[in-house]
Amino acid sequence: MSIRSQKELGIELSHLKTFDNPSVKLEQYPTPSHIAAEWVWGMALKSEVQGKIFLDAGCGTGIIGLGLLLMGAKKVYFLDADAQAIKLCQENYSALKKEYHLGQVQFLNQDISLFDNEVDLVVQNPPFGTKDEHADKRFLEKAFSVAPIIYSMHKASTLKFVEAISRDHSFQITEEWHFEFPIKSTFWFHQKPVKYVDVILFRIQKGE
Repeated sequence: MSIRSQKELGIELSHLKTFDNPSVKLEQYPTPSHIAAEWVWGMALKSEVQGKIFLDAGCGTGIIGLGLLLMGAKKVYFLDADAQAIKLCQENYSALKKEYHLGQVQFLNQDISLFDNEVDLVVQNPPFGTKDEHADKRFLEKAFSVAPIIYSMHKASTLKFVEAISRDHSFQITEEWHFEFPIKSTFWFHQKPVKYVDVILFRIQKGE
């Protein structure tokens, strides 16, 4: 089988398992399938997926990296500090593997700071840094050190920060996609069934 459209990709990703008991500290807000599909499909149209090696940093249950594998990625490193997230990611991979020919994978239950392999691209929807201050900074700094192209999603309010840290590492933002990111009422402090947060998916590339 093969994926033939963005809609078909979104449907396949919508069937993946997600968190039963998400962590507040790790800000485990799963990327919605329609956003993940638009993200991955857009990369595929730029010829940035087929045959490439990726790090899916803070992978959660794996929706972005698995989408990349469905679109022909050569290998994906799935990295998350949470053991339960990696377990769910492995289960999702195994389920897709029954129906699709997928590339190589490596599952890493470790802190982002410990990753030191070079990859073609990094994809990440890191913690927004609301509960764990500067968590997003750590993810970006690691991404800059291991790949020339990064796709990273952040709260729109941190635009200036992302611009500055990219510039400091000789990277530049080449494209931006704006989304309303739905955060369902999961934790006790959430007051609405769904809260929408303005986020930006940045494509960041190393300067010449």
